[in-house]
Amino acid sequence: MKQLRIRVLAGVFAVAGILSWAGARLWNSFGTLPSVPVAAPIVLALIAVVLAATALSLRARLKDQRERRPEAKGVDPLMAARAVVFGQASALVAALVAGMYGGTGVFLLESLDIPARRDQAVYAGFSVLAGIAVIAAAIFLERVCKLPEDDENDGAGAAPAG
Repeated sequence: MKQLRIRVLAGVFAVAGILSWAGARLWNSFGTLPSVPVAAPIVLALIAVVLAATALSLRARLKDQRERRPEAKGVDPLMAARAVVFGQASALVAALVAGMYGGTGVFLLESLDIPARRDQAVYAGFSVLAGIAVIAAAIFLERVCKLPEDDENDGAGAAPAG
């Protein structure tokens, strides 16, 4: 499994933000802009909490397992791999959604004097923050589930330098 790349997530965020900003400008010129749902930051925050709780639980279980505590519950490798895949998928979707709401929020900054637009800009800002929290939790989960590198086998089978 490949590791999450911050550059990829930042690129997805930036492209989605630019396209969303341009789309918001175009949509606004033809009529009313669709609203940013109040539930958007709430759902993203809940996903971040689930990812962080999973990471903390797995970290504690792995620590107990390493210390060979008798009451330690083992960590199923398949379950850990599924958790990492869920985290990576969540991070990619969060980068896309946060970029989309970020672009819309930047567009809405032009009309903060209108109370409805100001509220939409606030919801968009909270959505971006919650999306960043999802990405941070996913990266934390990935780091918790990362296997320690086997230093003894690094370079095994490679030709000696000389």
